[in-house]
Amino acid sequence: MERTKLSATVKALRKNAGLTQEDLAMKSGVGLNFVRNLEQGKPTLRMDKVNQLLDLFNYELVPAKKTPSTETQS
Repeated sequence: MERTKLSATVKALRKNAGLTQEDLAMKSGVGLNFVRNLEQGKPTLRMDKVNQLLDLFNYELVPAKKTPSTETQS
């Protein structure tokens, strides 16, 4: 799985808070496998659960305009 901006952000937030993946799962009310999948960049995750986890850090997943990547530009 490819790391994404979301997965990197969640991992950084967790580490900055001094939490293990297990701690994060318990505190946010999601499963440990969900946390692991999220941090590994799994492309198919339930948005409600992502927001449930992000709420712990006062973040939320919202629609945003895509920014073009340097790989797709000519």
